[in-house]
Amino acid sequence: MKLKAFFALTALSIFASLSASAELPNIILLMGDDHGWEETGYNGHPYVKTPVLDEMAATGLHLENFYAAHPSCSPTRASFMTGRHPNRMGTFSPGWSVRPEEITSAHILAKAGYRSAHFGKWHIGTVKTGSPVNPGAMGFDEWLSHDNFFELNASFSSNGGPPRVYPGESSEVLIRELINFIARVKGSGQPIFSVVWFGSPHEPYSGLPDDLALYDALPAKYSEKRVRLTSNETGERTERPQGDVLRERYAEITAMDRSIGTLRSYLEDAGLRENTLLFYCGDNGTSSDGSLITPHRGVKGMVYDGGILVPGVIEWPARIPKPRRTSIRTSTSDLLPTICGIAGQPLPDRPIDGIDLTPLIDGKMAERSNPLYFWQFRNAPDEASGAVPYIDPKLQVGTTPLVKKMRGLLTRNFTNFHYPKVLDTDYVGPRAVIDGSMKLVVHEDRNGAVKEELFDLKRDPEETRNLLKRDPETAERLRVVLRNWQESVLNSLTGADY
Repeated sequence: MKLKAFFALTALSIFASLSASAELPNIILLMGDDHGWEETGYNGHPYVKTPVLDEMAATGLHLENFYAAHPSCSPTRASFMTGRHPNRMGTFSPGWSVRPEEITSAHILAKAGYRSAHFGKWHIGTVKTGSPVNPGAMGFDEWLSHDNFFELNASFSSNGGPPRVYPGESSEVLIRELINFIARVKGSGQPIFSVVWFGSPHEPYSGLPDDLALYDALPAKYSEKRVRLTSNETGERTERPQGDVLRERYAEITAMDRSIGTLRSYLEDAGLRENTLLFYCGDNGTSSDGSLITPHRGVKGMVYDGGILVPGVIEWPARIPKPRRTSIRTSTSDLLPTICGIAGQPLPDRPIDGIDLTPLIDGKMAERSNPLYFWQFRNAPDEASGAVPYIDPKLQVGTTPLVKKMRGLLTRNFTNFHYPKVLDTDYVGPRAVIDGSMKLVVHEDRNGAVKEELFDLKRDPEETRNLLKRDPETAERLRVVLRNWQESVLNSLTGADY
């Protein structure tokens, strides 16, 4: 009897384990490149057409106040993958890689039995074979990726191999390859984890004829203002009428939106949509060349909300059966902790800046438990100062071509340095903290000149009324909180977390 009971309990345990594994959702995380908060139909844009994202916001969980962790791309991507502020790992700005010791969502979900793949823009290191921070080294089983951004007929590296051209509209290409990946894996019983980072709508802009035709009225309407951006013909900087630029930019957004619709239709037809978490956000605010109408202050590159507030939507019919919207402020740093919560995996044993949003997904979160922090580091090291590269520079040389030249190159290289000692000057740079609806913005240069602003985002989302003199107690509290957080970040930057 005891032996029978033992086998019965063992069988129940195995069944329970298999059942729990079978219930794990597929997780697909999508992100646009330079896609700001206002550039969606559901957020009231007068021109741009995003019917798919509009439907996702109307039927899923609409994150009204979703933030990129940084006002530029590479740092936000580092936070997206690790749950940590990018300054902790020396990913200070575009072209700065992550560090090999970082733990990503892909690493975590591998332990839960997921099969994972990355598609599109990587931009936190090179994607080639041998790089210690390519998608494979950072936990993905497969990847079709680019070192940076891309346009029509883009080149991608498959699993680190030599880049080759994939003809077509780039968002459509990435979704086609993602669908192929899902089709291959779905019969295996493994849950799927995929990260798709589109190249759109980052400049230089281009579009398919039908998408461009949707915005044919804009060139005449906005012909007087001229903006600077990259020429598709030369790869150099040029100046063009904003109306022409907006026509192409919005065409890219619409094509990206349509490709997301293709994915949703596939998931429905394949019987996967019910238990698939599908997420979309942008990586920073709208770039200055494409900024037209925004209710928020600032653009890409600024710690005002116009530089960091982005679209955010989640669909997961099995767990979000009815449409909801939330004004609770959330961030790309929350993605890894949320994935840990969904998969039943522990958080990495190191400082994590995000929080688990599963209570929010389930409608049980009334307020955020910790502040949101933003910081543009201004004391980045370089080889001229004697700093030691964190990764062999040869492994940081990019291979995938793009249109925009930088220092005469049509590829992108990366860097990261050891940072063994914290200096008093390391605390400078534009930074902000949001706690509830209160936001403290600090600008400080290397000479010590400080400008501070305090805003109540609930009453003043445009950040036009500085409350610093009216509410000095709140300003001082946030000032202390921000400084303490900076100390933690700089401790991480020295490598203490590893």
